[in-house]
Amino acid sequence: MKYLCDIYRSPKDGDMYLYVLKSDGLSRVPEALTARFGQPKHVMTLLLREGRKLARVDVEKVKAALDSQGFYLQLPPPKDDYMTDINKHNSKLM
Repeated sequence: MKYLCDIYRSPKDGDMYLYVLKSDGLSRVPEALTARFGQPKHVMTLLLREGRKLARVDVEKVKAALDSQGFYLQLPPPKDDYMTDINKHNSKLM
């Protein structure tokens, strides 16, 4: 099955994305999530189909979430621990 979805980026965190079915728009996104996400900025419309590759998430996981809850929230990737340690060390040098 193919899914036509809109992808939105969060203005609060540039690495947070929200996938929704184009036919539903943002109507199925809970109000609490919208408040945390901020005013969504439309990035693109994308056709999700079997075998499609996405940069940071498995397309089947997105499709399952769209079916069950009407949206998929892609969170930013976790920061590497060593980079956190480097940032702490660098802040002490200033």
